[in-house]
Amino acid sequence: MPMTTTYLEREPAREEIDAMEMPTVLEFGSPWCGFCLSAQPILAAAMESHPGVNHLKIADGRGRRLGRSFRIKLWPTLVFLDNGEEVTRLVRPPNTHSISQALDRIDG
Repeated sequence: MPMTTTYLEREPAREEIDAMEMPTVLEFGSPWCGFCLSAQPILAAAMESHPGVNHLKIADGRGRRLGRSFRIKLWPTLVFLDNGEEVTRLVRPPNTHSISQALDRIDG
């Protein structure tokens, strides 16, 4: 599945996320966040070698329940899930290599 380039119109419920069976990356951030924008090229490069991983961009902010349920503090935060369970997370990932290593953990 290709990398998603736009934020979801509707925030999924936590129950929907927990029920996902395929490897998934949740990307919490905001369209105006500079850190989020600068992370896009390295995230895209890492995702290229993992076409079987689902990628969801979730707009986070005040009053957003899903972000609170994952205790998101900084953007972007990438949460790597396998069978709906969090395996690892990266906050403001520094490079493609760190993202690739996390992807390998859910899509080995």
